[in-house]
Amino acid sequence: MKRAALTVWDYRVKHSDKLEPYLEALRYCGLEPVLFIAGEPWSLDGIDAVMLAGGSDIEPSLYGEPRDPLTQAPDHARDEMELGVLRGALANKLPVLGICRGMQLMNVAFGGTMHQDIAGHKEGLHPVEVTSRLAAIFGAGTVLTNSRHHQAVKRVGDGLLLSGRAADGTVEGIELPGESFVVGVQWHPEDMLDDAVQLRLFDAFVESI
Repeated sequence: MKRAALTVWDYRVKHSDKLEPYLEALRYCGLEPVLFIAGEPWSLDGIDAVMLAGGSDIEPSLYGEPRDPLTQAPDHARDEMELGVLRGALANKLPVLGICRGMQLMNVAFGGTMHQDIAGHKEGLHPVEVTSRLAAIFGAGTVLTNSRHHQAVKRVGDGLLLSGRAADGTVEGIELPGESFVVGVQWHPEDMLDDAVQLRLFDAFVESI
């Protein structure tokens, strides 16, 4: 069975209820999840793909800004781990799927910036207009997605392509052109496994291995 790294917070202490949907999504793909836990040793040896999960805000100094009072306290261990995992995955041409924070981390790794708080942004189900690879996965036009986030991509990172946008202008999808599969989405497809449309994203992820 092929193995996929899943980058997470310290699930043994908190938020364990949020871990299972990611594990279920990887198992749906027929992948064996391997947890990469912040602050613990990790290796990409024997790993076939990487999923960067959702979670806390990224340290703003990583994209050259002071911390806004509304930005959560930094998790330096997780930031460091995930940046290292992402760079290693890119170097080894492994498929990468970033979800929510995972997409934001991808953007920061390529020199992009973040809106530290998007006051007035509507969460919940909403349409996202998709282009490029996301359009190839979901079909051209819009796809109904969910969201729960207070931060969003501001400037898209160097070399990345904006491939998903909400009606209010929020960046909802990015990708790295020319790679087998390096895609980030702002929404939480792991919470929509009963939606055949959302399953296409995980199908595309595993088919790229």
